[in-house]
Amino acid sequence: MKTLSALVLGLFAVLPVGAQTLGTALESALARHPLALAAAPRAEAAEALAEAAASLTPRPLSASVATLHDKLGANRGRQEWELEINAPLWLPRQRDAHMALGASTRAEVRASQQALRLQLAGELREAWWAVASARNTEQLAQRRARTAANLETDVVRLFKVGELARVDANLATSERLDAQAALASAHSERLQAEEAFLTLSGMDAPEALTPESTAAPSHATPIAHPQVAADLAAAQLARDRMAVADATQREAPELALRMVRERGARGEGYASALAVKLTLPFSLGPRARQESATARAELAQAEGQVALQERRLLQETAKAKRELAVGQQQLQLARERLHLSTDTLVLAEKSFSLGESDLPALLRVRAAAQDAEVALQREEIALYAWQSRLNQSLGVLP
Repeated sequence: MKTLSALVLGLFAVLPVGAQTLGTALESALARHPLALAAAPRAEAAEALAEAAASLTPRPLSASVATLHDKLGANRGRQEWELEINAPLWLPRQRDAHMALGASTRAEVRASQQALRLQLAGELREAWWAVASARNTEQLAQRRARTAANLETDVVRLFKVGELARVDANLATSERLDAQAALASAHSERLQAEEAFLTLSGMDAPEALTPESTAAPSHATPIAHPQVAADLAAAQLARDRMAVADATQREAPELALRMVRERGARGEGYASALAVKLTLPFSLGPRARQESATARAELAQAEGQVALQERRLLQETAKAKRELAVGQQQLQLARERLHLSTDTLVLAEKSFSLGESDLPALLRVRAAAQDAEVALQREEIALYAWQSRLNQSLGVLP
């Protein structure tokens, strides 16, 4: 019994967990995404950069020890010991530039993670409503297949008693075969949509795919959008890199403290000497110009990306609002069309049962009613999808 329980628990541990909301699916997708997995090491690197900028020297201190003797020559006991400690020095403005670079690196890591979260939310939103659309299509196909099978049964029965012609039986059978083919295609598309959602989120799509509420107008501030914030952080990072490049026109100077103890021959006492050395490297020349030009190019690109992103988001928001308004109108028209086609179908079925109309006429009316139902469901899902796209364009996370 214990073995069976353990086997069942192990099976459930292997099976994917079903997502309840878009939010839970988003957290699961983030836990699997390679860029999200790299967030902690990137944050650690940013902290290390900030710590290095806060240190007293741009590089660690170094020490060297040397000795000199005449054992291979006169061997009179000459001995010399030398100890040197080197301390690199910050150039003017260089330390402040590095500290600003450390802060902007931390900010860019945080902003890029929020942008990644929003990007995954957009992909999940599209996959969410793709599943809803595929499931709806399959449900309607199942209903059509059942209706076609029932119709075929009735028509074949009437054909056998001589009340309908063979051509009517053939039409009913053809309608059933078409419905079954459509059902098979819809079933495959539904499985494909659910697999795509599972691949993206690591979770099964829930049974009930609830719509999102439309974001309030207060969320429409462009600078609060995670993607814009990430681009602004990248621009600031490029700006600070340019400041570091401009402040580093030469290698760091070095201040060295040198201590020497020496004797001329055996029996003589050791004499000590202390020296201070300052090393001033020359300008880096072409290398400094290359680094500065590269930093300026990165800054120009980042600033251009901010402007481009703001324009794109404004266009996407305007489009989503237009499509949302159009979708509401089309949904109302689809409801009216379905009501009319349903009423017509009732009349057509009654007319067919009384022998006042033929089977092709009934099939045409039934197809129109099915198309109207499909259109209504399609417009509802499209409206919900555009609500999600509006939230996406405004930077609202699920």
